[in-house]
Parts: sequence; C-alpha cells; structure tokens
Amino acid sequence: MFNKILIANRGEIALRVICACKELGVKTVAVYSDADRNSLHVRFADEAVCIGPPRSSESYLNIPAVISAAEITNVDAIHPGYGLLSENANFAEVCETSGLKFIGPPPEVIRLMGEKEKARQAMQKAQVPILPGSDGVISSAEEAREWAQTIGYPVIVKASAGGGGRGMRVIRSEDEVEKFFNAAQSEAAAAFGNGNLYMEKFIEQPRHIEFQVVGDNYGKVTSLGERECSIQRRHQKLLEEAPSTRVTDEMRQQIGRKLESCLSEIGYVNAGTVEFLMDEDGSLHFIEMNTRIQVEHPVTEMVTGIDLVKTQILIATGAKISEVIPRIERTGLRGHAMECRINAEHPEKFTPSAGKIKTFHIPGGLGVRVDTAAYAEGVIPPYYDSLIAKLITFGKDREEAISRMKRALEMFIVEGIYTTIPLHRQILEDEEFKAGNIDTKFMERFFARLQEKRAREAAL
Repeated sequence: MFNKILIANRGEIALRVICACKELGVKTVAVYSDADRNSLHVRFADEAVCIGPPRSSESYLNIPAVISAAEITNVDAIHPGYGLLSENANFAEVCETSGLKFIGPPPEVIRLMGEKEKARQAMQKAQVPILPGSDGVISSAEEAREWAQTIGYPVIVKASAGGGGRGMRVIRSEDEVEKFFNAAQSEAAAAFGNGNLYMEKFIEQPRHIEFQVVGDNYGKVTSLGERECSIQRRHQKLLEEAPSTRVTDEMRQQIGRKLESCLSEIGYVNAGTVEFLMDEDGSLHFIEMNTRIQVEHPVTEMVTGIDLVKTQILIATGAKISEVIPRIERTGLRGHAMECRINAEHPEKFTPSAGKIKTFHIPGGLGVRVDTAAYAEGVIPPYYDSLIAKLITFGKDREEAISRMKRALEMFIVEGIYTTIPLHRQILEDEEFKAGNIDTKFMERFFARLQEKRAREAAL
C-alpha cells in the first residue's frame, strides 16, 4: 500500500479521494490555488501545497507545479480525479519518469482511447457495435462531403482529441458541409490544440448509456454495468441513474463481455467508462471512452456496493481485481440509484453563480448520499466548473429512488447563490421523466412543456 498520495484536483472529487485514502490508512497531500486556500480538501488532507494563482492554467493544469509539490512532500502516487489532468497522457508519462505512480491507465492507453477514431477501430475489432462513420481523421471539407454521402445525412463531425460538445457540429445537408466542418475544426483547434475531426451517423433522439469498467495489471477487465446519462443540457449531464430502464440483462451481459475482451487486449488498467448512444430501436453504438473515474461514479457504487475510488488505489498498488472486487454477476445489480448534479448556476438560464454561500444544509436519511466540498460561508470562485455537490439516492426500485430524491431535494438548502436544485425538483415531477421516456433531447421538450404550462397559468 502507498504511504502517501497527492490528489491533483480540487472540490468534491479531491475530498472524495481523501475519504478513500483515510479508510485505507494512506496519508494525503492536497494541492490548491490561491482561490481555494480555504477549501475543505485543503483542510482535510494531511498536507497541502499552494501551486499557483486562481486560473487553472497557472495552477491545477501546471504540470511542473504539481510534480514539484509531489516531490517536496515525498508522495508515492498521484490521483488525478476527473477533468483537469486526468486524461492527459503527457502528465501520466511525467509521473512515471518522476518515479510516481499515476493512479489511472498507462499513458499509451490514455493516448489510444483519447484519439477517438483509433478507439472506434479498437472497439470495432472486438465486435463492439459502433455508429457508421469515417475510417479515421477527415482532412478536408471535400473529404467530409464524400463521407457524408456514403454514410447518409444527417451526420455529425466531432473533435478527435476532445469532448464536452466542443468541436462538434451536426450536418443535415450537403450545403452545410463546408461551413460546419470549418467551424468545428477551428473550435477543436482552439479548445484542444488539435483540429482533427472524424464523422459519424447522427441519431436524432438517442439515449446516452455508459458502462463502468475496471481493469487490473494482469489482463483482467470487469464490467460493472451501465448508467443512464441521457438528461443533459449543452452536452453536459444533469442527472444520471443506474441501471438504465432500457438495457436488458441479455444486452448488459453481451456488451459487458465484448468490452472486457477488447479492453483486456489493449492493456486497459484502472477505472474507465465506455460511452454509447442507444438508437430508437434499442441498439447500442460505441462513441468514446473516458479513461478516468466519472463524476457520476456514485450511482454505480450504490447498485454494486463497490467503492470505485478505493478500487482504483488498490489496483494501482498491484492488487488483482479478484482480490478487491467480489464476484458480481452482471445481471445482479441491486436496486436503483440516481444522482442530481447540484451546480452553482441559474436553474434555467444556466449562467454561473459565483459568490459566498450564506446557508448550506444537506439532507440525510436512509438511501441518501451527498458528495460535496461546499459549506456555509464558503466561497464559490468564478474560475472553475460550477459543480458544487452531487446528491445521490438509492432505493429498491426506480420509484423509490425518485421518491427519496424528491424529499432530499426539498431538504437541500443553499442560500447566497443560485443552484440547479429548483430545476431538478421540476424534472422529477415531469410525467415523461417518471415514465422513463427520456433521451438526450429531453430537456428541450421539458422546457417547452414548462413554458406552455406557465403560459396557461398566466392566461387564467
């Protein structure tokens, strides 16, 4: 076991890793920017090192500063959390050359799965279903036009090196190809320093389904079932649940076996998430892989009983999956879990809401979990992601998970800033949501229904 781990992150995920380390008896080092000097991850770590000014590029993304903090505190390993440097293959390489264990996949695997067209090829080889698309990077608008004619409109071009909706455009006709291809290429180059694009068939109303996997250093990869992540706005997830109401036991086993085979062959190690789109007929199609722990990992923890962050750390020490994860049948997921992301944003405009929290009361009770680093009188700085808490509920079935989420949201009090709590309360009352009729366009229809309702009420 490691003696000391540095957490190269901030906020609730840094605190989540600290909790796992405390349970394993491992000392921790927090790194922080000037803006996070009074953060809880700084308070609860055994040691803390300031690595720069507020902006991420000068602190949390500053690789020399992070490595220097690791060296002066004499740590054995670095946990990157999610976001920031977590999928940076160069950072993983620097950790290795500095004699530090990177708690994640090997650099070459991060690089392979980060180049999305290569990841598609690896999955296709293992007979994991993928969307029809280009064989690799598309170099020009003319080549994009040829591929679009082959695949059939509508198509979508995506940044090969990134995600989060940047470098992505839907093309519905030949007239739009040049304009949207060039726009996506410019956006990808600006966001990721890499303007490479590839193309896929565009599904109009897909569900977003992702599978949690864990691999060890001995070629063993295990699939831990799926999460439903279809409720999104601007390609960012708002609410997740597990299991999906549309994934059958047979599908879960079939996809799980193929993922285990594919990822074992490429040497995948540690936690990762494989993302799929489900089309209208219920078929799954691979889109990309995230080579890190996900924001929504708690819903998988709730339905499997497995601590994924502790598992990450144990696997990094050289433990086998069979030693850290009890055998779970893929059809043996228990109950239903749901997560609402509580963001410091206006609940409908989605504009950021930085500032001081005046009141902060979190709910509790059976089947309720809150992952957060926020607190009363704490300040939400304007420099980082708006996520301030994750509210997770667990029930014997989806109905009970929803019922617990409703009462937990009602008892979650945050004053001083705007949050998305009111929005989540409205979503949970929506009849389409309760019926499980969701896809990635759900929020567009939801807001349309909300406006119609308000117009009717105003007319009375």
